[in-house]
Amino acid sequence: MQQFFKKTLALAAALACCATTVHASDAEGEFHGYFRAGVGSNDKGGSQACYGLEGVPKYRFGNECDLYGEFSYTKELAKSSNGASFVGTVMASIYSPMSDVGEKDKLRLAQMMVEAKNLPFLNGATAWIGKRFYDRPDIHVLDFKYLHGDGVGGGIAGIAAGPGKFSYALFRNDINERVAATRHSFIYDGIPVSAGGTLKLDATVIRGDQQDKAADKVANGWSFSVVHKQDKLLGGDNTLAVQYGSGSGIKMGGTDTGATSDIKRTRVFDNMIWQFTPEFSGSLVGLWQRDKANAGTTTWTSVGVRPVYALNENVKLIVDFGHDNVKPANGGAEQKLNKITFAPALSQGKGFWARPELRAFVTYAKWNDAAQRAATPGSALSSTGVFGGKTNGMSYGLQVESWF
Repeated sequence: MQQFFKKTLALAAALACCATTVHASDAEGEFHGYFRAGVGSNDKGGSQACYGLEGVPKYRFGNECDLYGEFSYTKELAKSSNGASFVGTVMASIYSPMSDVGEKDKLRLAQMMVEAKNLPFLNGATAWIGKRFYDRPDIHVLDFKYLHGDGVGGGIAGIAAGPGKFSYALFRNDINERVAATRHSFIYDGIPVSAGGTLKLDATVIRGDQQDKAADKVANGWSFSVVHKQDKLLGGDNTLAVQYGSGSGIKMGGTDTGATSDIKRTRVFDNMIWQFTPEFSGSLVGLWQRDKANAGTTTWTSVGVRPVYALNENVKLIVDFGHDNVKPANGGAEQKLNKITFAPALSQGKGFWARPELRAFVTYAKWNDAAQRAATPGSALSSTGVFGGKTNGMSYGLQVESWF
């Protein structure tokens, strides 16, 4: 494992050296990616503590105890005399739940695919086959992908059809043979509905192999999402979505082979990114999700805001507040968590999305007794965690986030 790790890092470094520029064309080669890393502690001593209710995403700013990186290289592999281009992408990723990478943390192959572009008979569409990130927009402040279609498969993307474009992909999940499944993804997006506003329709149909009765229960499912995006709103954009999933389709766009056939998920959210002035930007999100199953109904409600003020081109002051509420299926008391972070930051620019960003943060969280009882033993919210029987805690640290 250690030799594999060293060899893969060497490969990633070589790819970086081969990339002449970050924003080069496919023919020249392009190296890009993302990483976040940091270090911190808490007011009781020891490593950084992070705060989130069980089973739902947490507000990430000043609240990430992990390390994560993606390193991707894309290059044109061949070109036909008629102009058709065949482009390959390879991406490695690394994740550690701690602030550093240990020997047990695995570097994995996140993407490996080939795209066929500019084929005359596809009229601008792109054909592809391989392992890839697919259809994965997110709510950034939660680091939550409300659609998540990653997998191994193939398809055709961007077929001109009426006012929008149509994409189809076929995916196969057979890592766990007992719950192996085939997923069909249908996307129709770019539909103009208002000035600066477009609509996206996203559907998945999932069918299990039905090797046995248990497999049939967990592998079948479907989902449907309607997403409206309004550009150039208050200097930024707004995303409003209504989503519904059943069985293994509750991942919305992906396959959740651990979901039972009786579960039905409904989700509604609105996420705004604003840039009122060059100096004042931010994010506002509101989300409601209900999981209805034979065992009962679980409801997750979340509201968060992140105002950002730039003192100058390279210095920002950032506040991030998030409130989460989970009403469990067993009829127990509602679990509640409030988290707030303050951070001065050094940044590449004034805008909300300007990165790299180097942060020094202080985070305070407060949760109720129900959240403490539901927490995983030893976690920050648990009575056996670093804060003991307390239902509040403080963390502080340093973090860098960058994409390139």
